[in-house]
Amino acid sequence: MLQKKGILLGLIVLLCNSGICQSQKPLNYLFESGSEGYQCFRIPAMLTTTQGTVLAFAEGRKKGCSDTGDIDLVMRYSKDHGETWSKLMVIWDDGENVCGNPAPVVDEATGTIHLLSTWNLGKDHEREIIDGTSEDTRRIFVMSSADEGLTWTEPREITTSVKQENWTWYATGPCHGIQLKQGEHMGRLLIPCDHIEAATKKYYSHTIYSDDQGITWELGGRTPQDQVNECTLAELSDGRIILNMRNYDRSQKNRKIAYSEDGGLTWGDLDSDETLIEPICQASMLMVSSEKEKTPLLLFLNPADKKHRQRMCLRSSMDDGASWKGSLVLHKGPGAYSDLAQLPNGNIACLYEAGISNPYQGIVFEVVQLQQIEEAAF
Repeated sequence: MLQKKGILLGLIVLLCNSGICQSQKPLNYLFESGSEGYQCFRIPAMLTTTQGTVLAFAEGRKKGCSDTGDIDLVMRYSKDHGETWSKLMVIWDDGENVCGNPAPVVDEATGTIHLLSTWNLGKDHEREIIDGTSEDTRRIFVMSSADEGLTWTEPREITTSVKQENWTWYATGPCHGIQLKQGEHMGRLLIPCDHIEAATKKYYSHTIYSDDQGITWELGGRTPQDQVNECTLAELSDGRIILNMRNYDRSQKNRKIAYSEDGGLTWGDLDSDETLIEPICQASMLMVSSEKEKTPLLLFLNPADKKHRQRMCLRSSMDDGASWKGSLVLHKGPGAYSDLAQLPNGNIACLYEAGISNPYQGIVFEVVQLQQIEEAAF
């Protein structure tokens, strides 16, 4: 009996040393897979409106976690900093087809929210679209709301304005866009995107933008080099735009970055951020104002692991991403896609995929105190 207890104790110690039995705080699911008529919720996106309403978006996947099939765009909103939430709202349902990749942005001059997204036939798989054997292709749409997300316009297609003819796969975001606050392009709405070329099948990141408050959308610049796709962006303190990208170059298991000095019309060469390790996964970034030092604070959230989608880590930088001194682990277990928003009270809302057995058990909403982030950064 003592020998069996010793073996059991040894096994427990081994599991704990490997991190499997580490205690976890309860996961606050805003979208929980297997509920509301959806087998799976994925692809979070979020923003705070000019009136302080928090809008949280996701893909509601009817029949499982597959990237194809019957997928709707869904949303919930909060009027009290994320304390309570509305019921689930289905804002785009096109039958058996895919409505996804939410990329919202708010025009601070008008208060209007614009939601960029992509569509494809539910029976067309990603590989078929890339190979050019699909019945249709990926198309790009925009919806708008002038009443804090309560109602939305019908999806309006903008594919011909923002997608080149030799591109096959295409994705908006998935994460929030930004509105530029400095320089000659002040007021521009900017959305991070990615695409694949038909002939070469190379992956690139790019941007699309609107200079007329979301009425028309145009194609911005793409990265000079490939092997990058899903991306997130922020306006730095000197007016440059930083593009932070998912990286497929496995000789460097970290994020790729590029900079634009013309509001996203062109991008410089790709570089690697040695601190921001990743397992090939989407990530999110947000520029906020620090109350402690009255300086810009750049935030970054992703699964900080070189091999696995786990260990959701919120990092902070006081020098426009040149270094990352602050680090807070939100969830040690499985985690994947995410987005960030600043609440009216200054605290940071984090929306991320997470679970105990796998990253896709639901989408978690968590608020991190700005003071806690500052204490880790300074």
